[in-house]
Amino acid sequence: MKKMLRVFLMLPVICLSGCWSSIELNKLAIVTAMGIDKTEDGYLVTVQILNPSELAGDARSGRTEVVTFKKSGATIYEAIRGLSTDVPRRIYVAHLREVVFGEEMAREGIGKPLDVLSRHKEIRSDFYMTVAKGSTAYDTLNVQTALEKVPANKVFDALENSEKRWAPTRTVTLDELVSSIVSKGREPMLTGIKVYGDPESGSNVKNAQNISPNSGLRLDYLGVFKRDKLVGWLNKNDSKGVSYITDHVKSTAVNIPCEGDQITVNTTSSKTKIKGKMEKGNPKIDINVTSEGSIGEVECTIDLTKPEKIEELNKRYEKDIKAKIEGSIKTVQEKYQCDIFGFGEEIHRTDPKAWKRLEGNWENEFANLDVNVTVKAKIRNLGTISESFQKEIEE
Repeated sequence: MKKMLRVFLMLPVICLSGCWSSIELNKLAIVTAMGIDKTEDGYLVTVQILNPSELAGDARSGRTEVVTFKKSGATIYEAIRGLSTDVPRRIYVAHLREVVFGEEMAREGIGKPLDVLSRHKEIRSDFYMTVAKGSTAYDTLNVQTALEKVPANKVFDALENSEKRWAPTRTVTLDELVSSIVSKGREPMLTGIKVYGDPESGSNVKNAQNISPNSGLRLDYLGVFKRDKLVGWLNKNDSKGVSYITDHVKSTAVNIPCEGDQITVNTTSSKTKIKGKMEKGNPKIDINVTSEGSIGEVECTIDLTKPEKIEELNKRYEKDIKAKIEGSIKTVQEKYQCDIFGFGEEIHRTDPKAWKRLEGNWENEFANLDVNVTVKAKIRNLGTISESFQKEIEE
């Protein structure tokens, strides 16, 4: 009985202790995206804040679903606090969906911004990191988007969708980015975001109401980093090659030549295994890729009912994947000399003693690293028809 009485008396204390630091929702400015640019005197921080009155209920005033604010400061933290002079609510960053760095900021180094993001107690690590290719973070976050009311959600969902279905892009969280920066055998990479059309018209709410918007946001390809500094960009094929090497291809389209035209193969599954080894004191990497696909489109008159034709397509399918992988390795080795593939980590796992000797000069070792690529690819499905209509049209 005494124990029950003590528990009963403690209940009010427990309940009160759970809400002593609570803040009402109407006192919070919920940030969905943050942009960081470099200025002469410090940093420019841009935040995209939800406008709850336009998102809840059926009644609309015609205002935008999000509002963008910006503030300069000697430090990023100072700029964030300085936003309180414009925003009548407390800045709340626990629901971030995207952080975008201006390209100039990324080339100078993102180490200091990452310190702020990692240190902030309210920030979770489940948002995605990106770079504004050829523009500022402010211009990127100032664009109204169609289909999605909240531009940050548009970018977040597009990154996930593109990684699953296209392959030249990548979702990277805060923890993944920091881990690759501090790693001795892997360098970071981030997906770029381009503002297309007229950036000034993109901030107008009518831009998202047009059937063909004057401006918008489009995912680009992968940006290559050396430690915390952006050093350059990869094209579509090289970005796909990186995804194959790092085992991030879930599905993608592969065009292969076919009797004067081409066939598109839909890759339905792909698996990559990387093995590092030491031979005669030199590091070597073996890459083995196994892919399967189905016929997605036929633009030639090939007879897909003949096994020898399918086998020929399989070889061309393998050749295309191998060319993308070897092309990306060559580009990164010759142009950037930074190991975004994680080959150094694989050597470290395979032979820790050898890695101790190689670690200090891994940049040069990577640039001359011998990489052997083996690809096995097969077309498993021809689709719902075996012969193309193209043959009938041409006859």
